[in-house]
Amino acid sequence: MKKFLLALVVLSGTAYGALAQTSEPGKFSVGVEAGLPLGDAGDAFNFAIGGSLKYELPVAEQFSVSLSAGYTNLMYKGEVKDALEESGESKSGIGFIPVKAGAKYYFNGSFNEGFFGEAQLGATFSTEEGGGTAFTYAPGVGYSFGNGLETGLRYEAWSNDGTISQLGLRIAYKF
Repeated sequence: MKKFLLALVVLSGTAYGALAQTSEPGKFSVGVEAGLPLGDAGDAFNFAIGGSLKYELPVAEQFSVSLSAGYTNLMYKGEVKDALEESGESKSGIGFIPVKAGAKYYFNGSFNEGFFGEAQLGATFSTEEGGGTAFTYAPGVGYSFGNGLETGLRYEAWSNDGTISQLGLRIAYKF
């Protein structure tokens, strides 16, 4: 975890220093996220729902770096929820807090509009007691509209003694 935090500080410092390379200001975005659990996670969970806040800083004409944090709730399937209720627990799902740093490349040359590819790395913290922390990676693609709206599709995986993965959709507003 210390190495991750050090890497995050170095990435942030590099991004800040590279700001002199472009006159474009950074942008925040707030988004709604939904996901479809894949693999073994699909056996226990129906879907994921959550939200996120992201800061994106352009460092070149077509390239930016980002920091994001959010909340994701994986919703149990009916039979899992029923089994938990029988054992005395009444829960609809499990909460997670993903924190990621990333790099984004705009294919058409504009920071505010067009198709992009993005890769993010980070850590995801379970909100459950004893849930632990997982290494997170999330490659994806998307489109930024000129009016501030942005949509993206990504594969996201959380690895810690096994992997929880999902196909995620983010719809956001950049300001």
